[in-house]
Amino acid sequence: MTGEIPNASGTKIPDSPDVDDPLYIHPTNTITGTIISFKLLGTENFRIWKSSMTRAFKAKNKLGFVEGIVNKLDNDPIKALKWERANVVACSWLLGSISETIYAGHAGSEKVVDIWNELNETYCKSDGSVIFNIHQKINSLTQNGLYVSDYYNKLDSLWNEFDGLTNLIECVCVASTQLNNHSKLMKLMQFLSGLDESYNQVKSHILLTDPLPNVRSAFATISREESFQKNGSVSNNSGKSQTTAVFNSKFNDSKRNKGPNQGLQCMHCGIKGHTIEKCFKLVGYPKHFKPRNGGNGSSNNYNNNNFSNHNGSERSFSGNNVISTSTDAFSSSDNNSDLRSLTQEQFSKIL
Repeated sequence: MTGEIPNASGTKIPDSPDVDDPLYIHPTNTITGTIISFKLLGTENFRIWKSSMTRAFKAKNKLGFVEGIVNKLDNDPIKALKWERANVVACSWLLGSISETIYAGHAGSEKVVDIWNELNETYCKSDGSVIFNIHQKINSLTQNGLYVSDYYNKLDSLWNEFDGLTNLIECVCVASTQLNNHSKLMKLMQFLSGLDESYNQVKSHILLTDPLPNVRSAFATISREESFQKNGSVSNNSGKSQTTAVFNSKFNDSKRNKGPNQGLQCMHCGIKGHTIEKCFKLVGYPKHFKPRNGGNGSSNNYNNNNFSNHNGSERSFSGNNVISTSTDAFSSSDNNSDLRSLTQEQFSKIL
């Protein structure tokens, strides 16, 4: 029984809406909403667009309006109004999913079924030029630095378009199975041939597999290789920098300790590599000695150094220019500490 139903208190309440009725409009289904994520551009994407729109209308329970199954009942004014409202919503969804250039030619249509049929007649073409264009796109598509998933999805969408244009009659014979296997083999070769050169090794491994995998299994293998290459390059760069730092540290240490007398240290100047008896600062520099900086050493801080004797009185010691014979630098504070450690007899010899 339809209409109003009395409750326990005798008050009449309306029936609950039938959500399975194609005339029912959910509150969230507005004319400004979109039911798919892309728009019809023309012949090149009509089949994918049509397939997506068919699923979307079926999910909204409005496919009967598009196919002309749900018709307007003129003898029932209430249902006629519901039909008109549902038809307007379906028209808005359909017109909102086509490009602006196509929209202009169908904006005046009042029934969604008329718009749907006109689009099918205009863009559902499978002539040789359309098939040729899609086939050319498939053969010329390469990864070219894209993610493997993006490359595969583009190629898969082109395969679906091509299969839709060249739709074969379903058959269960042996020849049909062989033809299906041949189609899978061609897709595998097309996918592998478009990959970047960094995947040549894993491609060779796939081609040597017996039997050959399908294109989805090959895509999964290439995706794992892509992930491994990215993670491996990061770890290799990190390990390389750490190894380089350790090597440089050891190399610098070996340079500082280079020489046959690196175990010796002068008690006067504190420089490693000689003793106090052979210190150039005390015994004088040979004529053939050349400063490391190529100059005469006049800027060196070791000329006219003041020394204090054991009685506290100052004496001036003037020597030749002092140039370090080791890679280790030393300061005047270190020299003073070395002088204080000398005995009285050693200090007298120096003076």
